[in-house]
Amino acid sequence: MNIKTYRNPVYPGSCPDPFVLKYGGEYFAYCTGTQPDGRCFGVFRSPDLVNWEVLPGALAPLPGGHTHYWAPEVTYHNGLFYMYYSVGNEVYMELRVAVAAQPDGPFEDSGHTLTTQQFAIDAHVFKDDDGTFYLFYATDFLDHPRIGTGTVMDRLLDPFTPEGKPRPVTRAQFDWQIYDPNRAEKGGVRWHTIEGSFVLKHHDKYYQMFSGGNWQNLSYGVGYATTETLERPGEWDQAIDGEKVLPVLRTNPGKVVGPGHNSVVRGPDNRQLYCVYHRWSRDGKVRQMAIDPLDWAGDRLIVLGPTFNPQLYPTRPAISGFAGFDKANSNWSAAGGSWEVEGSTLYQREVDEAAAVLDLNHRYFLLEVELKALEVQPGGYGLGLNCGEDGVFSFLLEPGDKQARLIWLDEEDVTQEQTLPLPADFNPTAFHLVRLEVQGRRVSLRLDGVPVNSGPLSLACKADQLRLLSLAAPVAFAGFGLTPGFEDSPSLLADTTYSGWRPEISAARGFPDPADAAFSSPVYTKGDLLEDYELVVNLLLEDGQGGEIVFYPAWRNQASGPEISFSRGETGWQLQTGEGEPVSLPTACDPKNFQQFRFRKQGESLAIFFEQQLLGELEITPGPARPGLKKPDRKNIEMVRVTAL
Repeated sequence: MNIKTYRNPVYPGSCPDPFVLKYGGEYFAYCTGTQPDGRCFGVFRSPDLVNWEVLPGALAPLPGGHTHYWAPEVTYHNGLFYMYYSVGNEVYMELRVAVAAQPDGPFEDSGHTLTTQQFAIDAHVFKDDDGTFYLFYATDFLDHPRIGTGTVMDRLLDPFTPEGKPRPVTRAQFDWQIYDPNRAEKGGVRWHTIEGSFVLKHHDKYYQMFSGGNWQNLSYGVGYATTETLERPGEWDQAIDGEKVLPVLRTNPGKVVGPGHNSVVRGPDNRQLYCVYHRWSRDGKVRQMAIDPLDWAGDRLIVLGPTFNPQLYPTRPAISGFAGFDKANSNWSAAGGSWEVEGSTLYQREVDEAAAVLDLNHRYFLLEVELKALEVQPGGYGLGLNCGEDGVFSFLLEPGDKQARLIWLDEEDVTQEQTLPLPADFNPTAFHLVRLEVQGRRVSLRLDGVPVNSGPLSLACKADQLRLLSLAAPVAFAGFGLTPGFEDSPSLLADTTYSGWRPEISAARGFPDPADAAFSSPVYTKGDLLEDYELVVNLLLEDGQGGEIVFYPAWRNQASGPEISFSRGETGWQLQTGEGEPVSLPTACDPKNFQQFRFRKQGESLAIFFEQQLLGELEITPGPARPGLKKPDRKNIEMVRVTAL
């Protein structure tokens, strides 16, 4: 089978400090450096994170003869794009904000300076689940035991105004963070550097990724620190293992030099995260852009890199955009209204009740779509799910009433309704991002990254139709992507009935009726039957419970497919594939902490990975399948994720 791959660097030219924004289903990258057109900061566009088009520079130089323009980062909010950047002469550096109406600019400086310190660089804006924005940046600490640059955070009152109460987040703790043991321009002191913040939230824990060491040499790498709350008065906990510090990106001598200053963005399938970072070219002349998947195994943040050999191409959604809308061979049809596709955007301009209808072939999926009102009318717009002709779920934005509404038919066939206030600064004529996750009858929703419902909603039935709704409100939709699959966290795995895992009976394997009390270990399956997919499982091999961990990466109706088990052998932990010879797990596999295993089913092949390391490949019977687990609620299974390829 011809498997599509990419190879780092994804952009071979100069691209230091790369930041990538996803907007409208496309990617926009920004980097440090004066461009050939004389403007500051490189701008690039890509459909897939791999193929990049060079665009004009982002910003005209400011008056005053500033010599250094560093580390641009762009956030989108309410129809505008805000570029946070560092400017100065290297000794004195401040943070400023520029604004544009489009992601590719041109950006114009707003006139706002965000910092008062002599040296402030590497701005990063993080939005929490409650909608609050925070500014992270790097500044100097001259009274710290390890003198040098560290990071701080401050709450943002609006895009231009920090609260003015910065507090330390990470300062140097380890020798790998030494910039120069005798830095002449700083008076010959032993200088440390932590810079380049990027913040993520995972399972109610906050992760700050940062770069440390010297960007000019092999010492540069990426580590991370964590906290349970952003209100923490002290520094965050830097990830270590005893006396050994654990940077997640580091130099691989002879292969990759100085990986660092990263950002993180969702891949085209809207599921897999990618770490975007720079690394030195082989000739040492420029820093180039590279990407590798980012994930978690338990509480441990991992980057499957830095890679230098061919890697699996970022997965596309199964359904992307609105091409051929309402044509005979299209996924989409119209129910009322007047729908038009212009570029990648779908418009309904009538003041009418209308829907763009997508018949669903899957009951487990993730979708993202951006939507905006073309004019503010008394009606609403949003999306809904149907079972046949009956609506079972809808999410409507009603800006005329400054509210959003959730309406759903619950498991008892009772209609429920919840009204939610829209943010005070909500601009209805700007695009807003809706992220909908459907797992059978369970639905969860986010608007502009903020959870809409406190927990998943349970519906009366599994939806077979998606509707983009225009209820007497002219509307536009863009950036549509639907990816079949699901992801289960520990809270979902704890209850197999609630989360959709169901016991299977396989005549081929002679399994008895799972209802039989004597049968203590049925095989549970979940999700749609898929031709090709990636299964990701986080496992704790040594959990004190004893016994083998057994599961089936490609379970087919009445046929289990290959059985995968993990057990301790005479020389260490090993993976067993059915009747084949056991495979010893790499020494990097720590049985006392969660480890990530990936299974990629494509055609007649099942490839097995420990993180990014290929363990082996099995020949399997082609055809639709789904994962099967024995006791998916066991505490040694922390995450199960399936993504259609």
